[in-house]
Amino acid sequence: MVERTTLLEFFDRWCAAQPTPALIDARGGAEIRLPAPEVARRVAGLAQGLGNLGVGRGDRVAVMSWNRPEWHIVDFAVQHLGAVLVPLYPTLLAPQAAQILHDSGARVVVVDNDEQLAKVQVVRGDCPALERVLLIDGPPPTGVVSLTGAATAVGDVEARRYLAARRAEASPGDLATIIYTSGTTGEPKGAMLTHDNFAFDAISSSSVMPWPAGGEQALAFLPLSHVLERLVDYIYFYRGLSIAYCNVPDLAEALRRIRPHLFTAVPRVYEKIHDRIQEETARAGGLKLAIFRAAAAEAHESVRRGRRGMRWHLFDKLVYAKIRAAFGGRVRFSISGGAPLPVFVGEFFHGAGVLVLEGYGLTETSPVISVNSVSRHRLGTVGPVIPEAEVRIAADGEVLTRGRHVMTGYWNKPEATAAVLDRDGWLATGDIGELTADGMLRITDRKKDLLVTAGGKNIAPQPIENRLKESPLVDNAVLFGDRKPFVTALLVPAFEPLRAWAKSRGLDTGDIAALLAHPDVLALYRGVIEEVNGELARFETIKKFRLLVAPFTMDSGELTPTLKVKRRVIEQRYGALLEGMYLEGHEPEPRG
Repeated sequence: MVERTTLLEFFDRWCAAQPTPALIDARGGAEIRLPAPEVARRVAGLAQGLGNLGVGRGDRVAVMSWNRPEWHIVDFAVQHLGAVLVPLYPTLLAPQAAQILHDSGARVVVVDNDEQLAKVQVVRGDCPALERVLLIDGPPPTGVVSLTGAATAVGDVEARRYLAARRAEASPGDLATIIYTSGTTGEPKGAMLTHDNFAFDAISSSSVMPWPAGGEQALAFLPLSHVLERLVDYIYFYRGLSIAYCNVPDLAEALRRIRPHLFTAVPRVYEKIHDRIQEETARAGGLKLAIFRAAAAEAHESVRRGRRGMRWHLFDKLVYAKIRAAFGGRVRFSISGGAPLPVFVGEFFHGAGVLVLEGYGLTETSPVISVNSVSRHRLGTVGPVIPEAEVRIAADGEVLTRGRHVMTGYWNKPEATAAVLDRDGWLATGDIGELTADGMLRITDRKKDLLVTAGGKNIAPQPIENRLKESPLVDNAVLFGDRKPFVTALLVPAFEPLRAWAKSRGLDTGDIAALLAHPDVLALYRGVIEEVNGELARFETIKKFRLLVAPFTMDSGELTPTLKVKRRVIEQRYGALLEGMYLEGHEPEPRG
């Protein structure tokens, strides 16, 4: 039975861990360590300072900051007051931030730099509950308080006494946070998660992993505003690890320098690393390219046959060791979550000795529902359900879950809560899946993303999209065809490999739009489509496609902060292009 406890107990456990852990600012090539006693002093001092500003039990405090040690210092300071943390993605636009600040009724917001401050200042008048703005970096302008200026100076003994007194007042059922979903299909909703939600999920999900006794380092680069990195960090606190913080642009350098034992990423990060390795090898050409291709093939085969032969050990010295070195050379395992991990990417890294374990969950489930483990894992699944959580499959294939990991509801939205959470505690995840005979959960698609053609055929787009992205020429792919006579696709080319291919054939690469319209390029991508079509049922096959001249980005609103495609945004933005494909009609294409 997983104990009922609070996140304050997690923090106390981390402060007492040996050897002494630290929070490390690893951004921009730095390595500034804050040992646990210093972190405890800062948490206690900020909690007292926030209390002096009038923050009390149940009050909401927002934070809009990139990853850095101060993020969790604010987090634990707020929690020691019995207040509720409301994280905001630093990528949000001012109106989006205003929506969350207003809905949550946040009294205080902490921002980390002038860019975030400017957003808050623009909308401050639209948030009547907002009383204070605290700035982490730089001198605060009039009406703003610096984070250090808001804190009270305390010593070690006073900090321990203060934190212990506050810890004694906390309850597992206390609300810890309101996390707003990214709103890929509608208005963001604030999931209410308690201390027990997080503590249960952290203890249960981590119990299936071989954790070190202490003294190891994790790297945190996914947004802490997202529930996945937040939960994983709580596991690190519970297990007594040091945590180094950076952001995605710093990742490659930080991996080599920090040499983490553990980290968590979304599938797109692993895909980008996989693609970069392939691109760099392709540019080298010659013998190096031939060796890499043979090594990659052996990596995939070693996973499929379940053992490593002599060829694997040969390629380990020539290729795989270098891949592991790119991750720092000390990774025990890493976690993938937030979206489906393409099997070919997982096979590649598993075969190279980088164990990527896929898990599954939602903001509303704190988030982990299931996860593969070192001792029990299978690519193509999201692993067994975590201990003491329940999963069942509804008649229509939707995954339902129940347990202490499930949120208490959506903030200020009882009707939205009732729509997904029934009286017996079963949460409807919105995902379609199945349980294998040996208890592994497999997610096949989002319920709302299923395409139902005009002929009444159901098509799950994600597996087909993932298959398209296996091509080194495809960066992203989105399928359409709901209530339409056939399936179409929008493809984002992988521009560097495409340019290399075009140059080798003497094509002009200066004008990307002209290049994508070239008959040879269209034929190249038609070949990619046909290869995938050859593995599909006839009603699933892609009949038409278009190539897009720019990648999907967060700034353009096409990707969530965890790099998932906002399908509805893409459909609206490229509506004319999609409609044009259907207006053209379709003649059956030859199958190769």
